[in-house]
Amino acid sequence: MKIGTPKEIFNGEARVAMTPESARHLQKLGYDCAIETGAGAAAGFSDATYVEAGVEIIKTPAALWKSVDIVAKVRQPSEVELKRMTSGKTLISFFNPAGNEAGMELAKSKGANVIAMEMVPRISRAQKMDALSSMANIAGYRAVIEAGNNFGRFFTGQITAAGKVPPAKVLVVGAGVAGLAAVGTSTSLGAITLAFDVRPEVAEQVESMGAEFVYLDFEEDQADGAATGGYAAVSSPEFRAAQLAKFLELAPEVDIVITTALIPNREAPELWTEEMVAAMKPGSVIVDLAAEKGGNCKLTVMDEKIVTENGVTIIGYTDFPSRMAAQASTLYATNIRHMVTDLTPEKDGQINHNMEDDVIRGATVTFEKEITFPPPPPKVQAIAAKPKEVVPELTAEEKRAAEAAAFKAATKQQVTLLGVGAVLMLLVGLVAPASFMQHFIVFVLACFVGFQVIWGVAHSLHTPLMAVTNAISSIIILGALMQIGSGSFLVILLASLSIFMAGINIFGGFLVTRRMLAMFQKS
Repeated sequence: MKIGTPKEIFNGEARVAMTPESARHLQKLGYDCAIETGAGAAAGFSDATYVEAGVEIIKTPAALWKSVDIVAKVRQPSEVELKRMTSGKTLISFFNPAGNEAGMELAKSKGANVIAMEMVPRISRAQKMDALSSMANIAGYRAVIEAGNNFGRFFTGQITAAGKVPPAKVLVVGAGVAGLAAVGTSTSLGAITLAFDVRPEVAEQVESMGAEFVYLDFEEDQADGAATGGYAAVSSPEFRAAQLAKFLELAPEVDIVITTALIPNREAPELWTEEMVAAMKPGSVIVDLAAEKGGNCKLTVMDEKIVTENGVTIIGYTDFPSRMAAQASTLYATNIRHMVTDLTPEKDGQINHNMEDDVIRGATVTFEKEITFPPPPPKVQAIAAKPKEVVPELTAEEKRAAEAAAFKAATKQQVTLLGVGAVLMLLVGLVAPASFMQHFIVFVLACFVGFQVIWGVAHSLHTPLMAVTNAISSIIILGALMQIGSGSFLVILLASLSIFMAGINIFGGFLVTRRMLAMFQKS
């Protein structure tokens, strides 16, 4: 079978669904590859690089659609493109099935099988095909770059001979894939970054990236991420009111706002009102990543950049991934390639459209002249949530009893160890001279005390403890050096081994400590 990619006809779209690298992988699956001439030019892939990768160049879109069995593209196909489909052909593309009933009907009438990349279920096995996430990651990064391009100051704070420059303050609304990408980019540029999400479980992710999570003084049971496919659910009116009040409080303080909040199959929720825009400082920037779905900001104009009367710039571009066409094409083509790999389990260049497979079934919107959208929920949940174990709280009497039992067990263990040690020392004392026993007693007591001290240290502190063991090892080396001049061959041998092993411990300790400290140094 042959898989082909046409040139995107959507105005301003620079991405391409097949790269020379992905074509090589598809050929290993047994497919022949074709591409319309000039399809990859806007993303930096010339026809010559495709020819080197063994891809056939087809001059016209009509000829390409006619000659291939599988069509891979980026944007939702137009009516003209869908009319070129024939029975049994497969289309893999973004399709917008929830708002494209006419397209599904046309594909059904043509007998075409359509796989919508935005419908790939969010389960662990399908992460490699999750085109929404890969494109959202680019959009979040690019949003910060666009904000910086329109912001009149540094992101990071600086102290110069001309004066002190404060750092920019960035608020990211929505901590999904795009939001976390924006948080990571903003913090790496040195800005003070705040992030908000209706799912409190993402706070740990936000804080791990060096940002501050914005909490509300409001408690609401949110839907489990597994039940919503990993997306945020619709909030109650009371929660929304508390949320807007918090944003209004933050509006005068922040310099840049990046909104990413979307709910599947719904218009984007309005989170940044006209009042909040009016409260922002002149020169502030809003980047609305939800502009295509109506926008999170009341004043957003889709695909345009506007400046309000009080000097706030509002960016409503919908082509952020396309503004990084080479990177976006590489990631999207990889998503397509993984999807085709799942469709070709035998690697024989033949599609096996297995509707029992969670991923394939979830992404399929038309199959064998039937509309299969919406899909049933996947057999595997989107997020495997471990049920919380309910640990009953102990009473004061039960706590005292548990502590007493633990003390008795520890005491019994100590007495047993001391008894075994005493017996061993008695046996050695029966056959060894008195001078040896003096040294042996000190050695045994040192081993016992050292073991008890080290055993009581938490595992997380073992690496920092290397610095302390260096000092102990140096004492061992000094003692061994004092004994190495002894006339006894056995003593010389033991002293030499002590110096060797303690030396390894010292150098290894310094090496581990150095590596540990390097983890906390900024590059």
